[in-house]
Amino acid sequence: MRRLLSRGRPPMSGMLDESWRLSPSVELRPEPFGALAYHFGNRKLTFLKRPELVALVRGLGEHPDVRSALVAAGIAPDQWSAYESALQGLADTDMIRPNENTRIAEKGVA
Repeated sequence: MRRLLSRGRPPMSGMLDESWRLSPSVELRPEPFGALAYHFGNRKLTFLKRPELVALVRGLGEHPDVRSALVAAGIAPDQWSAYESALQGLADTDMIRPNENTRIAEKGVA
């Protein structure tokens, strides 16, 4: 996760205002350092080495956007860019996905 939480890497997208959730194919296993994320579909294993990142990933689906999830996880605004980059890395490996349920609700489709 050190690579994912590097402060020097600029965010790759405008994820803060988007709704995301944990992929249904992913399980998080608690560990003393944070958690292991295992994707049963692509068999990828990712170490989430910060408890704050684990809390953020677990809470993504409960919030309308990443910004709200960051606030709820207690992550300081000056760290949001690093966490947004970490989330982009998780999205690149399908550990998290756009929350289609929220997008459907926003469009007014039932």
